[in-house]
Amino acid sequence: MSNKFKYLILVILAVAGLVLAACPAPATPTPPLTSTPTPTPPATPKPTVTQSPTATLSPTPMPTLPPSIVTEAVNIPGQAVAIKAYEARPAGAGPFPALLVIHENRALTDHIRDVARRFAAQGYVAVAPDLLSRVGGREKFPTDTEAVAAINALTPDGVREDLQSTFDFVKGRSYVKPDRIGVIGYCWGGGNSLLMGTRVKELRTVVVYYGPNPANIDDVANITGPVLGVYGELDTRISMNVPALVDAMKKHNKSFEYKIYPGAAHAFFNDTGANYNKTAADEAWITTLAFLEKNLKS
Repeated sequence: MSNKFKYLILVILAVAGLVLAACPAPATPTPPLTSTPTPTPPATPKPTVTQSPTATLSPTPMPTLPPSIVTEAVNIPGQAVAIKAYEARPAGAGPFPALLVIHENRALTDHIRDVARRFAAQGYVAVAPDLLSRVGGREKFPTDTEAVAAINALTPDGVREDLQSTFDFVKGRSYVKPDRIGVIGYCWGGGNSLLMGTRVKELRTVVVYYGPNPANIDDVANITGPVLGVYGELDTRISMNVPALVDAMKKHNKSFEYKIYPGAAHAFFNDTGANYNKTAADEAWITTLAFLEKNLKS
């Protein structure tokens, strides 16, 4: 082979090497990194004020329903008059956790009785006082308009006394766990449930359905148990004040979960009312049960 021909072969091989070097190799899976990751700094404590997750994400299982419930009308000894009330509870000797159920501004209605039965079916002794008892009870007022007017005429001190009497009555029931009593209220009752939480330190939990804040927001400093707030996005008269409640709860280091339900108006949980929103009501019910399971039954 001539030297000229050998030289030509070397040149061709050199050019081919340059071409191969310029083309990427076929993609192969990137091996996992074996280097030690940067250590994660210690987690800071989570704030006690949180927005409740979507109810369908709740890991809390639904409690097993008791075979039956017992219901009765009861008269609670009060400071002024006997307080008419409706009680629903699981059948059996107990003891069970208990809930005071505070009605809307239409007083004790069939809807609130039904709500009490729903809680009894979940394992709670539910007692719903008629806070119009001082003026004859709801039956004395045939229309909602008359009942609302009568509610508006009640004195704050009278309402406070009757709720305290109801709490004392529930605590004394033989089938109630005296250290597992909570309160839940709707609308006007929601405001009173939060207010009651600032005054009755033995309350284990407080649940507020679209109720107003206390006149003195810093009264929440007196709350001793976890609080759940349930609000409607369209209920701006109430929901516009939720940020102030959030700030106060943070300021006083209280446990406060809340949810503002999209597209829901005031009283959206009431399935007998014009503002009933089934989607929001169903989700709020599951969220409420999970909250009570964690904080009142446990």
